[in-house]
Amino acid sequence: MSASPGRLYLVPTPLDFGTLGAGATPPPLTQVLPQQVLDVAAGLTHWVVENAKTTRAFLKRVHAVVPLARPLQEMVIAELPRPPKGSARTPPPDGQLDLLLQPAAAGHDIGLVSEAGMPAVADPGADVVRRAHELGLQVVPLVGPSALLLALAASGMNGQSFAFVGYLPVDDGARASRIRELEALARRSGQTQMMIETPYRNPALLAALLAHLQPTTRLSVACGLTLNGGWNRSFAVSRWKQHPQALPADVPAVFAIHGG
Repeated sequence: MSASPGRLYLVPTPLDFGTLGAGATPPPLTQVLPQQVLDVAAGLTHWVVENAKTTRAFLKRVHAVVPLARPLQEMVIAELPRPPKGSARTPPPDGQLDLLLQPAAAGHDIGLVSEAGMPAVADPGADVVRRAHELGLQVVPLVGPSALLLALAASGMNGQSFAFVGYLPVDDGARASRIRELEALARRSGQTQMMIETPYRNPALLAALLAHLQPTTRLSVACGLTLNGGWNRSFAVSRWKQHPQALPADVPAVFAIHGG
């Protein structure tokens, strides 16, 4: 009798990976992840991940709360395929995704994790989830922190209609044009427009937003949410200019604009 196929668990991780200085103590997992997530993560032995190193660090923290079902060195941890540097991202071929999900055919549950927060949201793991559905696997999302939703809730902006637009162009001219385009859309539709940036470019993005948005447009910045010292501010651009806020270049931030 063949084994029932395994499930694909979407396992959230804390938002602090890559944001803590050397020697800093991360906040306890129990502050940001429900017990169910820790129990499921501790019991899984097969993983599909963005980065094997940070996943092992996450599992070590899980083990400190709930003992792992198998020693870390015996875990099967497969990394998502990455496009060559400098090339546009395209979905991996189904054949590659099938290999990642192959343990499910033998009855193994698989955990999917992102670098931080909810997997498959602003994250390449969405391709794995799509393919799991096509293969008839059960997909089980677990509750955990999402930087985008936390930032939206804290912004006071329209939570009924919003869009995540990802990264803005790095080129100054193209970025300015995109900012004005998103501002016009936000004013016309009333829809909140949300974006992120690589942390070291956060100060440059904030400066560009303040330079190119209209004074009455509302701008929200949420920085390091769930971390010690995390904060969020949501004001009209004119008030931001009167009371500037420095952004660290090593902590993730979420930016949002609304028509005011």
